[in-house]
Amino acid sequence: MRPILELLEKHGGSVWSLNPEDSVYQALEMLADCNVGALMVMDGDKLVGIFSERDYTRKIALAGRSSKDTQVKDIMTSQVMVVGPKTRTQECMALMSQKKIRHLPVVDGTKVLGMISIRDLMDDIIKDHEQTISQLQSYIAS
Repeated sequence: MRPILELLEKHGGSVWSLNPEDSVYQALEMLADCNVGALMVMDGDKLVGIFSERDYTRKIALAGRSSKDTQVKDIMTSQVMVVGPKTRTQECMALMSQKKIRHLPVVDGTKVLGMISIRDLMDDIIKDHEQTISQLQSYIAS
């Protein structure tokens, strides 16, 4: 398995984030515009939380709150699990499974490099398996 930084580089270095003071409605618009399920919440250059579809459904929709009148900081997940750029994809998958999370910010010291999703990891694992199968088929055929 490869270091997670290699997966991030495939994304082109996009770091989608919002501010803690943004409204939940603005956050939902950004989720839709970026076609992602979660965004990092940044206070300047500092990662302070994650806002996800799960946060919205459980803390706004089910609680009967207004997404236009609630700030992201009031409902974001502030206990954020992070990984470093050298963390292996398999370790990330194990962490996500153990903690029941779908998104992991990647940080190098205090610098935020990006975020990976469980989908990113699954796509990478499938690609690895397909390459292995192709190599084995080629070996068998020769």
